[in-house]
Amino acid sequence: MSVRVVVVDDQTLVRQGIVGLLRLSGEVEVVGQASDGAEGLEIVARLRPDVVLLDLRMPVLDGLGVLAALARTGDHTPVLVLTTFPDDDALIAAMRAGARGYLLKDVSLDHLVDAISTLAAGGTVIQPSVTEALVRQLAGTSTEVGSAGLTPEPLTPRETEVLRLLSGGYSNREIAAAMFLAEGTVKNHVSAVLLKLGVRDRTRAVLRGLELGLIQG
Repeated sequence: MSVRVVVVDDQTLVRQGIVGLLRLSGEVEVVGQASDGAEGLEIVARLRPDVVLLDLRMPVLDGLGVLAALARTGDHTPVLVLTTFPDDDALIAAMRAGARGYLLKDVSLDHLVDAISTLAAGGTVIQPSVTEALVRQLAGTSTEVGSAGLTPEPLTPRETEVLRLLSGGYSNREIAAAMFLAEGTVKNHVSAVLLKLGVRDRTRAVLRGLELGLIQG
C-alpha cells in the first residue's frame, strides 16, 4: 500500500520535480501539493496524508509556521522537512516545532522514499551530515541533555529495539540483518536514537538507555 504524501514548496520547478520523482517510485502516492504554508495547511486538513514534505522558506506562512499551526490543532501528521541549504539553527527549530525528519534537497530518490516510509511507520530521519551538529547543539558542547535534567523524547518500539541491539555491540549491518531492515534504515534509526536521547555517540546512547531503564544491563 502506497504512502500518501502532500508536498509543500513554493518553488514550482522543485516541487514538480519532487512530485514527478515520487510518482515514478511506485511506493508513494502524491495526493496533493501546495505553493505556500497557508495553502499547505488547508490541503493537509482536507486530505489527511500519511506524511507531509515541507519546505522551510516560503511566502505567506513559512515551514516553522506550518509546524506550529499543526501542533496547535493537534494534527500529528509526520512532517519531513526538505531544505536546500544546511542550517543547524533551522534544523533545531524545526525539530523542536514537531518535525519528524530533516533532509537536504540533494538527497537521492531512494533515500527520500526510504525516509518517507520511515516517518509513515513512526520513525524519525535526520540527514547524517547534520545529525552530529544537531546533537552537539541540543546537548550543549560539554554536557549531555540527560545530565541537564531534560526529559528525552520517547523512542518508538523499533528505535528501542535498535538501542537494545546497540547495547549488545551489534554493528549497523548486524542490526539490519537481525531486524530484516536495510542498513540505511538502521542508520536513520540510530541517528534518531542519538537525537532523542540527546547524546553524541552510540556508547553514550547505551549508557543513557540504561539510566532511563529503556534497556537492561
